[in-house]
Amino acid sequence: MSTSAADSVSPAGAAPAVAPKVATEKLSVYYGKFEAVIGVTMAIAPQAITSIIGPSGCGKSTMLRCFNRMNDRIASFHINGRILLDGQDIFAKGVDLTALRKRVGMVFQRPNPFPLSIRDNIAYGPQVHGLRNKAFLDEIVEKSLRATWLWDDLKDRLNENALALLPEQQQRLCISRLLAVDPEVLLMDEPCSALDPVATARVEELMQELKKRYTIVIVTHNMQQASRASDFCGFMWLGELVEFNKTQEIFTKPKDKRTEGYVAGRFG
Repeated sequence: MSTSAADSVSPAGAAPAVAPKVATEKLSVYYGKFEAVIGVTMAIAPQAITSIIGPSGCGKSTMLRCFNRMNDRIASFHINGRILLDGQDIFAKGVDLTALRKRVGMVFQRPNPFPLSIRDNIAYGPQVHGLRNKAFLDEIVEKSLRATWLWDDLKDRLNENALALLPEQQQRLCISRLLAVDPEVLLMDEPCSALDPVATARVEELMQELKKRYTIVIVTHNMQQASRASDFCGFMWLGELVEFNKTQEIFTKPKDKRTEGYVAGRFG
């Protein structure tokens, strides 16, 4: 954790002491008339891990997907309020979605490597953004795999189909695929839910390394994972952000009785 991020204390919805990487201002998210996220104001510190917890259907994944506008293709979707990336409204007119999704990438609940070679999975993003030089692409492939500790295991298997990898390797490959386009924010939606405890521990260890360079936002049902892996934590309940603070404070000194009941396992 960066020192400035660690020193910032955020009660529910308040901004951290440092300038946030991502922020929401009175964000409400609708599917038709249904309000899935209700008036959330939250600031996400740079180079830190922020977890969003809460029971199923509380709006946490919906909000996460708004951060790189993945909900845009849903016809009934619309928002009120603002989402800011480095102070700029990502829903402003004229925002380049390709450029936004290069800066803000997503890792999904289950590993989703392309049915291509390991090398082509990593090279895909840079090629989409116009890079064709093979030597440069090879450098990106190696750098991205090294960043997720896969290079030594896979350097002699780059032409093999990525679908042949173990689930934990597939998930780390998907993270490598994101890193290949040099993002700034990594969104992770239940990234360990399909993994066993040993694989989960490796991904969590990787997250601690990656936060030195990236801002990470993770949605998780696993409260133990949130407590041990994140620096900041937000608790959502029925679409509302009930409480947001340093993770240690959320789990040891929650200010709201709903937070206290949820982290104690009394409901949810």
